[in-house]
Parts: sequence; C-alpha cells; structure tokens
Amino acid sequence: MEYSPPPLFKQGASARFKMMVFACISIALLLADSRVNALTAVRQGVGFVLYPLQKIALLPRDAISGMGDYFSTLSKLEKQVSVLQQQQIAASQALQQAQLYQAENNQLRKLLDAQQRVPGKSQLAEILYEARDVFTRKVILNRGIQHGVSAGLPVIDNQGVVGQVTRVFPFTSEVTLLTDKEQAIPVQILRNGLRSVAVGRGQSGNLDLRFMAPTADVVVGDILITSGIDGVYPAGLAVARVVQVESNASGAFGRVVCAPLAGTERNTALLILMSLPEMPPRPPEEEPVAKPSKKKDKEKVKAEAADAPKEATR
Repeated sequence: MEYSPPPLFKQGASARFKMMVFACISIALLLADSRVNALTAVRQGVGFVLYPLQKIALLPRDAISGMGDYFSTLSKLEKQVSVLQQQQIAASQALQQAQLYQAENNQLRKLLDAQQRVPGKSQLAEILYEARDVFTRKVILNRGIQHGVSAGLPVIDNQGVVGQVTRVFPFTSEVTLLTDKEQAIPVQILRNGLRSVAVGRGQSGNLDLRFMAPTADVVVGDILITSGIDGVYPAGLAVARVVQVESNASGAFGRVVCAPLAGTERNTALLILMSLPEMPPRPPEEEPVAKPSKKKDKEKVKAEAADAPKEATR
C-alpha cells in the first residue's frame, strides 16, 4: 500500500518555488537594509522584544560563570588572609622586639646616667643567668678577670645597690645579691643618720635591720643608704625602703623589714664599680709600756727608806 500525503499538503505551490520566493524576499530586504537602512526600526523592535528571552537563555551561563568567579575570589581572599596573618605575626614580633630594644635602651641610658653620678671607674655588665642554687640569691655577669673584675667589688643599678662580686672567673663573675641570707651591708637612715646593718632574708627578697632597739627612730617609708664605713660600698648609695616596723617590748631588739630599691628582676644589665672608696689610714698602734716587777719596786722602796735618816742628820 502506497503512502500518499493528505490532500491538504498537495494544495498550493511547490516547496522549491516557495524557497525561491522567500530567498528573493530575503535578498531584497538585505539590499534595502544595506542601502537605505530601512529595517533599523524593525531590528530595534525585535531586539527589544527578544532581550528578556536572551537574558533568560543566558542565565545558566551566567550562573556557572558566577560560581567560578565566586570560588576563585574565595580562594584569592583565603590566600590574602593567610598572607595578612603572617604579616601581622611578623609585625607583632617586630613590635615586641622594638619594645624590648626600647626598654633596654632606656635602662642603658639610666645606667649611663648613674655611671656619671658615681665617683670612680665603673663598667657595664650584662646579666647572663641566675645561679643554679635555688637557696641563694646570685646572678652571673659577662665580665670577669679579663675585664679587670675582682672579688669584693660592689654592683649597682640606676636605683641603688644590687650586691657584691663574690667569685670571679676568666670571662664571667658571680654577684651575690643583697637579699641573700649570707650578705650584709652597713646602712644608715637618710632621715636621721641612724646607722645599722641590713642583712638579706633569702627567698623572701627583703632585708632585715639587725640589732635595732625597740625605741629606735625608724618609721615605714624611711630610705636606707650606704654608710660607707665598711670600705666596700661608697657612702650615699640607695639601698632599701622600710616597709615594716615591729617593736617588741619584751625583747631587746625590734624587727625592721626593708624592701630593696634595686634588683635584677627588672634589669638586664648592671654597673660594676671598679674602684673601692678610699679610706683614711689606720692610726699606728701604740707600743705597750713595760710594767716594773714587784721585786724591783720593793728594793726601790727599801733604798729610799735607808736614805731618809741620812738626809735628816745632815
């Protein structure tokens, strides 16, 4: 059975003729548009009508492109945040280092000012570390025999006396702090000149004024300075401040607790006084007078008694 299209599709001109007609119309429209721009208004109208359809058709493409840009931007932002965090850490470290240098510079300036105020020769020394013995109060400095340091030299900072050099090595030296329990220093009260001896209390970090009478004129807040009578510390150096006074009526002495003005906790460098204060020479010792023996005294008395009658007869 042969297939034949319905009668409806057999009516009219043939498809080839229709194609030729539409082709001619298209060529005519192209020529008219290129010559006189006759279809400009039509093209604008068609573009206006089709613009929403174009946007809808481009939505999938724009969505995919936007997702790509989003993830790309997110990756760039994460990298930038990581770089900024590293820069912030580096800047924070540099700031802390600058603050440390500033603090050390300020301390060195104060030590230099103290060096100019203290008579005699002195030199700066850096604190290397504390002594390993936890029951003592000692620090190690980076100056030793090769730098002219010897045992017994006093050590100060810009606030006052820190301690005394007790052991010396070729390139380092050991300083015993005033708060060590085996360290003592002659002091006097700045307000009234009352002299005493300050002795370290060990781990407490304070000093005791020994052999103070209960009625001694000592009040909280008094400043203690070196008296200079020991020939080690120059007179007039600040030592401590009185923080506690206890008068014991039943005992022979009162209790006076002092806090040192200087210290190594807030210092990284100290000042070693290279010359001890000059002390006046001691007076020469008197020679003992020989005492006459009792036997010679008796003989002298008898001779004087024998001579007495002779002188009377004359």
